[in-house]
Amino acid sequence: MERDSDPAPPAGAGLSVREVVVTFGGIRALEGVSVDVSPGEVLGVIGPNGAGKTTLFNVICGFVRPQSGTLSWRGQPMARVHADRLASLGIARTLQGVGLFGGLTVLENVMAGAQRFRRTWLVSAMLGLPGSDLDERRLRERALGALARVGCEDVVDRLPGTLPYAVQKRVSLARALVCDPELLMLDEPAGGLDARELTDLGELIGSLGSSIAVMLVDHHMDFVVSVCDRVVVLDFGRVIADGEPATVQQDPRVLEAYLGREAQEGDALAPTGAEDADN
Repeated sequence: MERDSDPAPPAGAGLSVREVVVTFGGIRALEGVSVDVSPGEVLGVIGPNGAGKTTLFNVICGFVRPQSGTLSWRGQPMARVHADRLASLGIARTLQGVGLFGGLTVLENVMAGAQRFRRTWLVSAMLGLPGSDLDERRLRERALGALARVGCEDVVDRLPGTLPYAVQKRVSLARALVCDPELLMLDEPAGGLDARELTDLGELIGSLGSSIAVMLVDHHMDFVVSVCDRVVVLDFGRVIADGEPATVQQDPRVLEAYLGREAQEGDALAPTGAEDADN
């Protein structure tokens, strides 16, 4: 697939979040949070409801401004990054739901995610000016490629509302992948999926290759452990654990955060189906 013309990132550069603090009405949603994500790494961010997981995502995406702390991407500061510029930076995010446009076909939804590659102005496309047809064909081919990558090439002309939820989630992922991201942020990707669909999603994430860093928030512990190289655990806005999934599962602080003070040291962390209540 054609790559954006942005300069190549420095070797080993990825996302770096340092000592980020976010306060809502006197309540600290994030307190000195530091997180790194390297190219090719799949990082899981987990924690009890209200731990600050979605707030952290929103800070990275420019929806929430931290009171203090720094962010850098590809070795460059991410100061005052606006959400509408994320794709041009090589960052894509899915939503907790599917966030698809109900009145557009699957193909049109995914093409909407490829706008960073548009060579002509939207007005030119609407008026059918020279060059717009070629541009449209290129975006269509890119979208078809992304849909094939997630196994949805047979539903391109369908409306999202006519598809099973698991297929809609794949279409949403295709819309994120079509912008050719270097950092893919997945917000509750496992929500609403059954065991077989979770296995398929895990295989898809594993197939993304070493060029894409993946950062995902989810509370299906078994899914997170199976797909992530590393896990960061938040509790009350603080990082309480950071390491390999199997090690993090047995961390006493993590057990206490999830299971309460009566959790015994040898207990295994149980999966939870509760919905995330972060702001």
